[in-house]
Amino acid sequence: MLQVLTSAWALLLGMSLLMVGNGMQGTLLGIRGEIEGFSTLEMSIVMSAYFVGFLGGSRMAPGMIRRVGHVRVFAALASLISAVMILYPTITEVWLWTLGRVLIGFCFSAVYVTVESWLNNIATNENRGQALSLYMIVQTAGIVLSQALLLTADPSGYVLFVIPSILVSIAITPILLSISPTPAFETTKPMSLRELVGYSPLGCVGMFLLGGVFSAQFGMASVYGAKAGLSVAQISTFVAMFFVGAVLLQYPIGWISDRMDRRFLILIVSAAGAGGSALGMVLGGQFTLLLVSAFVVGGMSNPLYSLLIAHTNDFLQHEDMAAASGGLIFINGLGAILGPIITGYMMDVVGPGGFYLFTGILFTALVFYAAYRSTVRKSIPVDETGAYVAVAPSYSPVAMEYAQEYAIESELSEENVTKER
Repeated sequence: MLQVLTSAWALLLGMSLLMVGNGMQGTLLGIRGEIEGFSTLEMSIVMSAYFVGFLGGSRMAPGMIRRVGHVRVFAALASLISAVMILYPTITEVWLWTLGRVLIGFCFSAVYVTVESWLNNIATNENRGQALSLYMIVQTAGIVLSQALLLTADPSGYVLFVIPSILVSIAITPILLSISPTPAFETTKPMSLRELVGYSPLGCVGMFLLGGVFSAQFGMASVYGAKAGLSVAQISTFVAMFFVGAVLLQYPIGWISDRMDRRFLILIVSAAGAGGSALGMVLGGQFTLLLVSAFVVGGMSNPLYSLLIAHTNDFLQHEDMAAASGGLIFINGLGAILGPIITGYMMDVVGPGGFYLFTGILFTALVFYAAYRSTVRKSIPVDETGAYVAVAPSYSPVAMEYAQEYAIESELSEENVTKER
């Protein structure tokens, strides 16, 4: 871990500042949209736009990096992010906010590709697992910290928009001044979606449904809080609890997944997520229980993402895992684009509780589909499954391939130990 920190501190520091900026602007827009009188439908379109840009950026960034290099891409896109954040309070129009969210989603996606490919180049086989863990911790900690910064000024003013803009601008500095050499950029040719669905229908359907859950958490949680009449402090705490749950429950569920049938665990975790959604919908008026529901939903959905990837990999050859990761991200991105729009519609129909109704429906659908798949396909023995690796929904295809490399190395290492015994 110390070796990773020594060699990649600039990247990790820059990424933490970027995540603080991204977390602030996502929650702040939901609060400010309520102040400006935007409808739930309008805010759902604004929030959905981020995922449209994110999906486009993950597919276009590799070509940009090959043409002009990591440093120029990172500096240019971070500067654009900073500029857009300043524009939000200047012109409070839905069309401008929507365009801004597309641009920010595109830029953040491409920035992630840049940072992750750089980090992958720094890591070695011996510290790859520690690097992945640190990267996930930095991402999540940045988002949680960003919620606390929302309490430093009035959301109806300009200061809270200036802070993330400054943080993103500062994030460029440690990376551009780093002495770490920039890596050669290569990506794996993706597997076709038809092939991927054939290998793992549950993995693909689950990733699509989870895309809706994640986009609701990241895009509409603050809108829910504003519509439910929560204070700024309560909204920031509520949003943070999704990510606190994600960090604390990721590894325990991952440990269990390596010791039991993954399809059954997917069913159980999905059921727990549905239960957390039901709690928020029925008893969300009590703030303490609302925080519990956010903790459970966030704590179930993030491990489910890693579980579905591990389950898909169980049916793939080692050489196909990295290629499949790009397809899984694309499927998840499609679900993420639709998530805020459907959530906004349901909140208009049934009130703020439509937020939890939507996540509850998606979790329940995954419960039933996992149960169905268990009846039509024989399970893989636990001792023949691959390693579980904790990954985050915000990972780009580069980090996903990076994680797959680590999973393959871990599996091969276990096989070698078994043979020696």
